[in-house]
Amino acid sequence: MRNKEIYRNEIKSYIIRAGMTMSEAVEILADEYGWSSSVPNLSDKLKRGSLRYCEAVELADVLGYDIVWQKRREVR
Repeated sequence: MRNKEIYRNEIKSYIIRAGMTMSEAVEILADEYGWSSSVPNLSDKLKRGSLRYCEAVELADVLGYDIVWQKRREVR
């Protein structure tokens, strides 16, 4: 499975875990952040792997998540 597919499936799973459909998530994103209210627009971004970082942060926010950067443990 290519990385784009893995990321797309991961994001879709977070939408489902938040108890939302793509339509509901897109509607909230449009209301709160001025995104396009088009589900195909989000779906295409996920397929192409062209979701920008700021969009990922906004999407995480409406799903009730924070994106956290954590330093990896160095293994030697």
